[in-house]
Amino acid sequence: MPDDARPSTRRLMLLRHAKSAWPDGVADHRRPLSERGRKAAPVVGAFMTRQGLAPDLALVSTARRAQETWELVAGALPHKIPERDAVGIYEIAATAILDAIRRIEPTVEKLLLVGHNPGMAELALLLAGRGDEAALERLREKFPTAGLAVMDFDIERWSDIEPGTGRLVRFVTPRMLEEEWSG
Repeated sequence: MPDDARPSTRRLMLLRHAKSAWPDGVADHRRPLSERGRKAAPVVGAFMTRQGLAPDLALVSTARRAQETWELVAGALPHKIPERDAVGIYEIAATAILDAIRRIEPTVEKLLLVGHNPGMAELALLLAGRGDEAALERLREKFPTAGLAVMDFDIERWSDIEPGTGRLVRFVTPRMLEEEWSG
């Protein structure tokens, strides 16, 4: 098959916001990151830089904790990343998030979503049909705060993305990255 006939690869990265605080009298949408979350987010950003995982576009939930997570992750990336606020990924079902992904323009090859559970975990499990078995098992067990799932799809356009067609390449958590740094 000639190179130009092979489907393009699209990379989807799902990042759950970092650990948030629960201050009294603060609405859920306005909750900030906790100290632990402020430490974890740049660690994930540094990992993304080391692994060449800088996205072409970031869709970020409008919730404060997601916005703060992205700000800290983005600060550790090698260059400024275009971003869009995504009201439509705040505490909604995986299928609704999938609809938002399908509307992304085909010029974007590497897409990052910064959102919330249960949506991020449900979406990752919905899309990951194959991949690294150990990473898949960790993903099935738990999608913790600041967890990052990286999936590849052999598709031309985001509108072609379908459940079960993704290959889970990586699934990392801040705890894993801390152990890597100290180990």
